[in-house]
Amino acid sequence: MHMADALISPAVGGAMWAVTAGLATYAAKKVQHDIDDRKIPLMGVLGAFVFAAQMINFSIPGTGSSGHLGGGLLLTLLLGPHAALLTIASILTIQSLFFADGGLLALGCNIFNMGFFPCFIAYPLIYKPLAGNNPSQGRLFFASLVAAIIGLQMGAFGVVLETLLSGISELPFAAFVLLMQPIHLAIGIVEGLVTAAVVLFILKESPEILKRSASGKPFGNIPIKPVLVVLLIATVITGGALSWFASSDPDGLEWSIVNVTGKGELEAPEGIHGILAELQEKIAFLPDYNFKQSEKPAATEPKEEAASWPSVDTGTSFAGIVGSALTLVLAYTIGKGLRRLAK
Repeated sequence: MHMADALISPAVGGAMWAVTAGLATYAAKKVQHDIDDRKIPLMGVLGAFVFAAQMINFSIPGTGSSGHLGGGLLLTLLLGPHAALLTIASILTIQSLFFADGGLLALGCNIFNMGFFPCFIAYPLIYKPLAGNNPSQGRLFFASLVAAIIGLQMGAFGVVLETLLSGISELPFAAFVLLMQPIHLAIGIVEGLVTAAVVLFILKESPEILKRSASGKPFGNIPIKPVLVVLLIATVITGGALSWFASSDPDGLEWSIVNVTGKGELEAPEGIHGILAELQEKIAFLPDYNFKQSEKPAATEPKEEAASWPSVDTGTSFAGIVGSALTLVLAYTIGKGLRRLAK
C-alpha cells in the first residue's frame, strides 16, 4: 500500500509531511519516558524483520492481486505505539530512499496510513478492549486479527481520501473505494493471522514484553536475547530466500488502480513531482529491490520468457539483506539517540 507520488498533489503531500513530522516529534518525546537498553535493540531487529516481511507479496486467490504485511500493529504490540510509529517510519523511509518503493512526496502519506492508524487507532480502540488486561491465547489471537483488519481498512480508506483531496480525476471516489476496501479486507485477514502468530510466539518466549509494552513501562531486566536471535534469523531467511517466493501480481493498491483506470500506473505531472522523481532515481541504488539494470551482468540478449516462480535472484536477496540491515541501523540509532536525550 505504498503510494506513488503521482497519486497526490504537492499540497496534500506537503500537508501530510507536516502532520507526520508532528506525529513523529510527539512519539519521540513519549518514547523517552519508556525507552531503555532492552527496547532499543528490539526496535532495530523488529524494524529489520518487518522490512524483510514486506518483501513477500502473497497472492489473493481469485483476484489476480497480492498483498504484503504492513507491520504497524505487530510493532505496536511489541514496542508500544510511540516506538512503533518511529520504527515503521524508519522502514518506509529506507524503502522510499534506497529502493524507490513509495514516492518521496508521498512518504508522509505512507507513514500516516501504515503507522498512525494501527498504532494510535486500531491498537488502543480495538485491540486493547478485545484483548483485556490479561489476555488468553484465544483473546489475543482474536484481538490481533480484528485490529489488523480494521487498521488496514482505515489505511486503505486514507489512500482513497488523499487521492480525492489531491483531485486525481482518474480515480473517482466511488469506483476507487469499492475496490480498495474489499481487497484490503482480504489482505488484512492474512496480516492479522501473521501478527497473531508472531505475538503468540512472543507470549510463549517472553510474555513480559507484551505486558510492559501495553503498560508503557521500560523493559527493565526482561530477557530478550532469545527473541532477538529468532527474529534476526527469521529476517535473514525471509529477506535472503523467502523473498524469492513473492507473488508477481500487483498489490492491492496497484490492482485497484488498474481496475479503475485500465493503466498500471498514473503519469506524474511535471514540477515538484519530476524533481523528486529524479532525486529518488539518483539515491535509490536498489530500485524495486534489485540491482539497477546497468549493474546487471550483460550476457547475451535475453529472450522473452515467462517469469519463473520462485524467482531465485541474487539481486533480490542482496536487497533484502541490505534493506533489513539499513532499517535495523536507522531504528536502532533513533532509539539510541532518544535514550541519550532522556538521560
